[in-house]
Amino acid sequence: MTTNWKTIKHKLHTIIFEADTSKGKLFDVSLIFLIILSVIAVMLNSVKPINLHYGNLLYIAEWVFTIIFTVEYILRLVSVGKPMKYATSFFGIVDLVAFIPTYLSVFIPGSEMFLVVRVLRVLRIFRVLKILPYITEAQMLRRALVASRRKIFVFLLAVLLIVIIMGSMMYVIEGEENGFTSIPRSIYWSIVTLTTVGYGDISPNTPLGQILASIIMIFGYGLIAVPTGIVTVEIARGKSNTFNTQACPECSAKGHDSDAKNCKYCGAEL
Repeated sequence: MTTNWKTIKHKLHTIIFEADTSKGKLFDVSLIFLIILSVIAVMLNSVKPINLHYGNLLYIAEWVFTIIFTVEYILRLVSVGKPMKYATSFFGIVDLVAFIPTYLSVFIPGSEMFLVVRVLRVLRIFRVLKILPYITEAQMLRRALVASRRKIFVFLLAVLLIVIIMGSMMYVIEGEENGFTSIPRSIYWSIVTLTTVGYGDISPNTPLGQILASIIMIFGYGLIAVPTGIVTVEIARGKSNTFNTQACPECSAKGHDSDAKNCKYCGAEL
């Protein structure tokens, strides 16, 4: 790789992935502006009266946005040392999905409606505005969720077993004459009741069924407390860590400690 190409690649990476420079900030602000416009265009295109009068104009605009986002995606792949690492990251996948539906719409009519996923790219605004405290808190929350994923999984599994058992019991107690026509429908009622949503489309009529429903309702109030407590403990453990906005020039990973000299994921120098 020539020195000139390394210099160009470094400049591209600084502009595209970093918001700490004036050019990088201008790039991201312009990108977010285009993303918002493209999402608005997709939404307007779904309104029949607007589509009848301005359908052709919106169609042209959509292809302009698609070409711009395609070029941007290619530049992102070119500017990092490990393109596949970026391509398989969260934002890499979102960036790809941001323009792929337009090309698919040529072969699969209607798939362009999935372009509203572009709104996820507006999450970059946190980096653009350099709201470091928010970035730090977001990284802390993400790590807490990852650290507590097994505990939350076990909790959700327990909740699933409870709604299956309660739903089955309600099916036996109430029966088809009271609207509990099957175990799956009874489980649906159990989930709606446990989450305190309470659509009211089916409800128990027998005293025993109402007692069981009351137990599920009371249990539902404590449903949110358990995972909240699990995540809160992990957040408390991770409060000592601080992060920066530096993106790795090789794999584009973020969330490095403020005093980090090398990428924690690929070892490249930051």
